[in-house]
Amino acid sequence: MLAVRLYDVILAVHVTAIVIAFGVVFSYPVVLPWLRCHHAESMGVAHEVTGRLGRLVITPAATVALFAGIYLASDRGLWSEIWVTIPLVILVAILGLGGAVLAPMERRLSGLAAGGADSPEYDATFRRMMTLTNVIAALVLLAIFLMVVKPGS
Repeated sequence: MLAVRLYDVILAVHVTAIVIAFGVVFSYPVVLPWLRCHHAESMGVAHEVTGRLGRLVITPAATVALFAGIYLASDRGLWSEIWVTIPLVILVAILGLGGAVLAPMERRLSGLAAGGADSPEYDATFRRMMTLTNVIAALVLLAIFLMVVKPGS
């Protein structure tokens, strides 16, 4: 007989949502600079695609992960654990950065790319976006590490 607990289902939803939300982010540092170097004329479309991914994949999946994580921590009374609170802060910060910084930056880059992806303003904005993307990827890895290792428990 198959016995499935709600907690385990929500845990699977949480992990799946994180994979869906942030898996693609790890490709950006590889794909976007390559596109810029070899297909600069496509950068406007590339920024539209990454903006669309942020709006329609990353943000909704990260939001599902957030609510699933809230359920998991509440169900087991884990709010005082550092391996719960730090990843929570990281996830909320990433969602905030996505909406307040990355989304407008992607729109700006898309507009700048229409005039050519070789202007100093495009270059500076692109570098800032890539730096922020790398920071977000590192934060996701830190959150995963903390959730798996569970220091202090």
